[in-house]
Amino acid sequence: MSETRQRRFSEKVVVVTGASSGIGAASARAFAAEGAAVALAARTEDALEDLAAEIRRTGGRAIAVPTDVSDARSALALLERVANELGGLDVLVNNAGANHRGPVEDRSFEELSRMVAVNLMAPILLTRAALPYLRRRGGGSIVNVASLAGRVPFPDEATYCATKFGLRAFSFSLAEELASTGIRVSVVSPGPVDTGFIMNDLEHVPDVVFSQPMSTAEEIAGLVLASALDGARERTPSQVSRS
Repeated sequence: MSETRQRRFSEKVVVVTGASSGIGAASARAFAAEGAAVALAARTEDALEDLAAEIRRTGGRAIAVPTDVSDARSALALLERVANELGGLDVLVNNAGANHRGPVEDRSFEELSRMVAVNLMAPILLTRAALPYLRRRGGGSIVNVASLAGRVPFPDEATYCATKFGLRAFSFSLAEELASTGIRVSVVSPGPVDTGFIMNDLEHVPDVVFSQPMSTAEEIAGLVLASALDGARERTPSQVSRS
């Protein structure tokens, strides 16, 4: 008789932002399949509830927490609810993202501000809010989903690239800051991914983006899960150029 495989996140609590679709939803499913209780955070309540119900139908634990990660009070309320309902926090996945493609001068101040707020300030503030919860567990993992655009500058993506370069810098510096605490900080930097984030806006995506092979959301979710396990500094899909 074969032994039942030990699920790698049994008894762990994981928060995933941007969990209503794409990489976030795939990551939530992956963590749940490995035994984690998953808190799903995004602004789209119906999609979150559907995903939470799906996870529960397959025997997992999940709660849907409608959240605007760019609002500090909403982010704090997310973590308070997770602690109250799921008992603590072991892994934070900062995956929520926003992009408004096109030349900077064609973007409104509101669009530029939202990219910075969602892609950079939200992970910084949510991480700051999460640290006391992680310390109470004796350690944990923070996984920030950046982008190839945080390594290579793309035309018509200047602000998005700036936020992803910044997120990588924040992550690497914070990893050094927390090195002795048991809290690990990792970055996952995908190239193009076959999700609505790109596919719904194809006419505005720079051609150079597609010089890299496209990944699936599930492939990137696998990198997120692996990073939460081992705390590797950065992962990219194996086929993506790191230059």
